[in-house]
Amino acid sequence: MADAATPVLETRHLGISFGGLHAVSDFNISIYPGELVGLIGPNGAGKTTVFNLLTGVYVPTEGTVLLDGKPLNGKKTHQFVEAGIARTFQNIRLFHAMTVIENVKAACTKDIHYNLFDATFRTRRFWREENAVTEKALDLLEICGLRDKADLLASSLPYGQQRKLEIARALATDMKVLLLDEPAAGMNPTETAELLGVINVIRDKLGVAILLIEHDMSLVMNVCERIQVIDYGQTIASGLPQEIANDPKVIAAYLGE
Repeated sequence: MADAATPVLETRHLGISFGGLHAVSDFNISIYPGELVGLIGPNGAGKTTVFNLLTGVYVPTEGTVLLDGKPLNGKKTHQFVEAGIARTFQNIRLFHAMTVIENVKAACTKDIHYNLFDATFRTRRFWREENAVTEKALDLLEICGLRDKADLLASSLPYGQQRKLEIARALATDMKVLLLDEPAAGMNPTETAELLGVINVIRDKLGVAILLIEHDMSLVMNVCERIQVIDYGQTIASGLPQEIANDPKVIAAYLGE
């Protein structure tokens, strides 16, 4: 079990090659319980590739991913989720024909233990667990500012609220680490401000570790405790937000110098 002095998520010399292309090379990061870390870099730097390595979508050609000190290499994507890593995506992936609360309940698989008999005959066990899952989903929607939208179709929500619903669904997996892949992409300033509030509540109330990819630098600088910068699949800087903002290598990478 991780404690405050032990990384909940750690990578050691992580890398992947596609043919002769090193998409990510020697990537090392340590994230501690309750910490919020930013992962930034120019377009094509390898940020989403890192996320795919951290969630089992890609199998690394080198290095190790560890959760609570235990290696996850070789596990399937669903096993990464079961172990305690959840993510959102650049492109929203909701169940659009389902309601808002149904989207969240669909991720509560760890909370469902009734069998086919219980589900068919609606036993006490079935209703007990269903009611508990419903309450859990409503609590998560409350955190994300969507409780009053619970019975609406997911497809009817505005773009910014769909983003928050995807976060609520990820939270339903009871993860230890939440990976947010450009959650503010396409949002207007008001929606971005609301998202900032949600992220802060998640960190403060749930105590989960968060790794954030984002191009909105005002969001990154306001919410992240540490920032790691990659370019061409390699780390070029790591430190506090102010240090990163003034780092010549980071400035050069973003300006193409």
